[in-house]
Amino acid sequence: MKIIQQIARILIGITFIFSGFVKGIDPWGSAYKFTDYLTSFGWEPLIKLAFPLGVLLAAAEFSIGVAMIFKLWIRFTSWLALLFMLFFTALTLYIAINNPVTDCGCFGDALVLTNWQTFYKNIVFTGLALLIFIKRNTFENRNGIILPAVLSGMTMVVYFYLAAYSYNHLPLIDFRPYKVGTNIMQAMQIPEGAPKDVYETIFEYKNKETGKIKSFTEDNYPWQDTLHWEYVSTGPSRLVKEGYKPPIHDFVMESEYGDDVKDFFLNDQGYIFILVAYDLTKTNRGSMEKINKLALYARENKMLFAGMTASLRDDITNFITETEAPFEFFNCDEITLKTIIRSNPGLLLLKNGTIIAKWHFNDIPDEKALGLIMDSN
Repeated sequence: MKIIQQIARILIGITFIFSGFVKGIDPWGSAYKFTDYLTSFGWEPLIKLAFPLGVLLAAAEFSIGVAMIFKLWIRFTSWLALLFMLFFTALTLYIAINNPVTDCGCFGDALVLTNWQTFYKNIVFTGLALLIFIKRNTFENRNGIILPAVLSGMTMVVYFYLAAYSYNHLPLIDFRPYKVGTNIMQAMQIPEGAPKDVYETIFEYKNKETGKIKSFTEDNYPWQDTLHWEYVSTGPSRLVKEGYKPPIHDFVMESEYGDDVKDFFLNDQGYIFILVAYDLTKTNRGSMEKINKLALYARENKMLFAGMTASLRDDITNFITETEAPFEFFNCDEITLKTIIRSNPGLLLLKNGTIIAKWHFNDIPDEKALGLIMDSN
């Protein structure tokens, strides 16, 4: 029994550490997921709390996991672990049934589970947390409390350093489809023979005897039984089985005239700079001097430089006027832009459609640093 208890403790500890770590090194990603939740629940006034809530949740999960691994204050930590699991199991059951968001975000972008997979996973780990809670008084630490406290404290210091670094720069590890090394055009392709979406069409017929309307599918609708049924309407198609979805499926560069010009940029054989700023009204202005210098450098060296934003045309015009940005902006969905890079603005360098570098606005390179990158590619 003791072996099972220790296995349960280690599994819970590793899971909490992993969950807290992948969210902690992507604080803006956690904030965006909280924003999705608050929006789906109709709690828009609380969106301003999305970032601190994301940071707090990740830190709490990581600290519980660390305490479990080092057997620090197990009697208290077991309470927290169980309460965590009970709360999130109930929440994920609600999400699985009502589907307000398609991904719970429990492991950030590192491991994406369906809502039902997340619920079943939580059932298992709730059982493990319950076992630890019941046996909480039997976990002895023969080394005393000092060593576990020191090890836990050192681990948390490293964690907060990495989280702060990821906030001020870019996530330490990029789990998203737009990571460095990705060829965007290739990531948008659907392999030959890949399964396609399967839809079901609903037909509504009225029973001539009872007057009641009943829904049918293509397999059983009574199109030949005109004696008992009268056709009413064809309802919207329903997705029955989702087919293959490429890693990148929502990348567009829409001009002010509504044309998607991404092929022009992604098929270019040279170096291409793309400035991503999902909301120009919230974009950091302090880095624009360096960015403008790079844009002029690119123009002098016959390299393309473009901006991507979800902002309206009036906001684009105002931003260009205010910052004297010497390049054109194209429109893209806000969620896509937030996925591409966790910085507003953030800069991408592409070659032959492949992302070879990404920079936070705090790390915009000068011409010398840029030359070294280009020489290595």
